Amino acid sequence: MRSERISVFVVFVLNGVVAGSWAPRMPTLAERIGASPGVLGLVLLGSNIGLAAAASLAGRLCARFGAPVMVCAAVLLAACVLPVLALVTTPLQLGLLLVLLGASFGLFDVSMNIAAVTVVRRVRRPIMPVFHAGFSFGALAGSVGAAFAAGHHLALLPYFGTAAATALAVTLAVIRFVPREPPGTGAGPRGGLRRGMLRRPVLWLLGAVALLSAVVEGSSYDWSSLFAVRERGMTPAVGAIMFSVFCLAMGLVRLFGEQIERLGAVRVLVAGAVVTGIGLLAAASVPVAQVTFAGYVLAGAGVAFAFPVVLDLAGAAGRRGDGTGGEGEISFVTTVAYSGFLLGPPMIGGIASLSSLPFAVGTVGVIATLIAPTALAAAAARRREDPVVPRMPAAAESAEAR
Repeated sequence: MRSERISVFVVFVLNGVVAGSWAPRMPTLAERIGASPGVLGLVLLGSNIGLAAAASLAGRLCARFGAPVMVCAAVLLAACVLPVLALVTTPLQLGLLLVLLGASFGLFDVSMNIAAVTVVRRVRRPIMPVFHAGFSFGALAGSVGAAFAAGHHLALLPYFGTAAATALAVTLAVIRFVPREPPGTGAGPRGGLRRGMLRRPVLWLLGAVALLSAVVEGSSYDWSSLFAVRERGMTPAVGAIMFSVFCLAMGLVRLFGEQIERLGAVRVLVAGAVVTGIGLLAAASVPVAQVTFAGYVLAGAGVAFAFPVVLDLAGAAGRRGDGTGGEGEISFVTTVAYSGFLLGPPMIGGIASLSSLPFAVGTVGVIATLIAPTALAAAAARRREDPVVPRMPAAAESAEAR
């Protein structure tokens, strides 16, 4: 059991490293292809189209082939695409490659979260945020590497090639310990989109919470470095650190997930929404570098629990009497969430083109506050769906199988 927990944690770290290795280099890529904020928003749309498309299929693929196989497939695809990013010369080329890279992340995210839910059920402890802390620290490591590469003017090809080779090596070392959910005995197709899901308001509302958090996270991944460089006058190396502090704050808060989440999912989500909104609004409205850093620290800390808590609850909502299930619900909620990644980049780019980039970042802060009422609505829908549950559980294993 310990080897399963460690291996899944390492997989989350690896996902973060790969994500963090390319997003902070967007200023360099944008300069190479001559992209304005509006054009860059459309280019980034490619990665999120790939994300949403792959996530919608990932649950069924994991149910058929197993999460470990899908993790390997996702890493292999990402490793093939990353070095090619260094060769692009036009916005169209970058956009098409980002579709493939986004597909790898969509498949990677769903499969690793399904493996994590399997571990959570076996250990019967609310440790999902700890796994997501691994992603945050991995993204931090990737962004620090990106900052180092930018500061030392390291060419993109050897940089991305090193990241790809590292990802493949680590995956081969740990993948045999990643658990596969045992076949279930419940009725219905496992991992697929069942008609009943579309009639469950709680899943739509959980997806909406994840969507709003995805807008916040996606905008920070894609725009924080560019915002720091273009609007706060930082160098590309220092700008890449903006993304690092966001990831560091997320990771540190998530490490205490098992303790904090016992306060209750709704309380955590509401409080986090307020903190995130305050942080981004401060970063957008006060043209001081230190305030910008502090704002992204608050944003990272506030949004830290949104995605892991929602996926935990989605897995619980799909759990069957035999203790299996939830792949389809996780895939469904993740697909809805990735609409946030799909809409976020072009939305920020469009708002920045019409007004300014600080105004666009402030708009994301307002969007973050909407997590609070949506989480409250999800809690009410959960109680209506199952009246014996007094409140939303803090984790998938905090209540008996329903």
